[in-house]
Amino acid sequence: MVNANHLVPPTGERPTFDGLLPGVDDHTPRAAPDALADLRLDVVIEAVAGRGEEPGYLVEVARRPARDIDAIAFRQEIFADLQDGKVREVFERFTLDMRRIRGRLATVAKTADRNTREAGLLAAARAYCSAVRELHAGAAAVTTRIRSRGLGAFLAFVERYTEQAEFLRLEDDSAHARAALDSIDYCVHVHGLRVTVSRYQGEEDYSRQVASVFERFEQSEATSYLRSYRGWPALGHVGTGILQLVERLFPEIFEELHRHYDRHRDFFDPTVRRFEREVHFYLAYLAYIQPLRSAGLAFCLPRLDSTSKEERVTDTFDLALAAKLAGEGKPVVTNEYRLGGAERIIVVSGPNQGGKTTLARTFGQLHHLARLGCPVPGSDARLFLCDAVLTLFEREEQLSSMTGKLEDDLLRVKEIFASATPRSVVVMNEPFSSTSLADARLLGEKALTRMAQLDVLGLYVTFVDELTRLGPTLVSMVSTVEPQDPAQRTYKVVRAPADGLAYAMALAKRRNVTYEQLTRRLRP
Repeated sequence: MVNANHLVPPTGERPTFDGLLPGVDDHTPRAAPDALADLRLDVVIEAVAGRGEEPGYLVEVARRPARDIDAIAFRQEIFADLQDGKVREVFERFTLDMRRIRGRLATVAKTADRNTREAGLLAAARAYCSAVRELHAGAAAVTTRIRSRGLGAFLAFVERYTEQAEFLRLEDDSAHARAALDSIDYCVHVHGLRVTVSRYQGEEDYSRQVASVFERFEQSEATSYLRSYRGWPALGHVGTGILQLVERLFPEIFEELHRHYDRHRDFFDPTVRRFEREVHFYLAYLAYIQPLRSAGLAFCLPRLDSTSKEERVTDTFDLALAAKLAGEGKPVVTNEYRLGGAERIIVVSGPNQGGKTTLARTFGQLHHLARLGCPVPGSDARLFLCDAVLTLFEREEQLSSMTGKLEDDLLRVKEIFASATPRSVVVMNEPFSSTSLADARLLGEKALTRMAQLDVLGLYVTFVDELTRLGPTLVSMVSTVEPQDPAQRTYKVVRAPADGLAYAMALAKRRNVTYEQLTRRLRP
């Protein structure tokens, strides 16, 4: 990581800025929509995108994870910088200013009257110069806090950009044009339906006289009913006509306004625009997880390894579920897991509604978010850099489908193994649950054997406890219940041998003879 001051090129050179989102291009594959939906990441992505100005762009960014460790480290550095409140405030203010300026330019583009359009662009240009200057000053105040290559490169660009003749000309021309317009004084005379405009020659300002007369009756500060505009207000036909008459009185000043428009109509620098667009990804994600942090949940930047498949994550949780629970003021249960040595696949069993599916989603979310360079749920995380996250979760049967649920599972498993590589992560949530115990055991054994042969990292949720004991590559984890009340779930999933009750519970539920069901039926 480097400081922005170390990136300033020799005087006169325009610094290069290659963006904040390296590691992707037009050929980078998108994450499968079905996988994102299985992991509930589609909900997270839509929520994050909704916090930005261009949700479609942010959705596309979140669906295309980076491909190499250096690109991910580049992004993590930016997240680390922006997690500093003082640094984040500088860039949040800048992006807000840029959003307002672009909103004004959008209004200007729709304005028919020439003078109003050109005055609107002048106001936007002055606001743009002011925002760039404020960014430069704000960054200088926090420069020792900025360590990322991405933010450092952009601030180096801003340092040199504000010294470029093009920017200085925009700043100077805008100031002169504004000063010239401010020098105009004129009078409007209304005679019935007739309106005339003349130069101001010291006529009495009647508004001051009226205010002076009523000043004696003032008892307290009056409420102001002046209207403020978010964008550049459009003039009606009367206002437009008056402005045209004023132009005839001061042709030299309006000619300067016309020259300013012709010279600077495309003043928005493309590098500034690119930065503003890309930094929204970081700011929107941090805004999304901030309420969870305030609720006491931990996030960290994971340590990634492209060779070792040993993993360890503590205090982790399902991001989509946590956002929902935290919004309702409910507690979030965290879990942890580890894979070491030859261990590759976590096999999760235990009673229904005990957190098995939640852990499966968490496992997949961790790997996708890590590849985006984002902080992941957990106080500490070491993860393998995978090339894809492949999932199989239960889906509702479609009446139009010619296949049954078991056949659909088999076809999807076949598709997963056809595309999986030794660098893939595979998450299967209770496949083959629609068949008998014997068939589920046989098919599950074949699926796990194939996963082991491919050397993928994986998590497999099952009600067949025997599958947890197939070999040294498998790790058994079990969803737990309260010891004093087996009907009460803890939602904790711990590393432990399967206790042989998972299938019994599944069968009891199918036959409506679980503890809860029997208690309800026997209740007076």
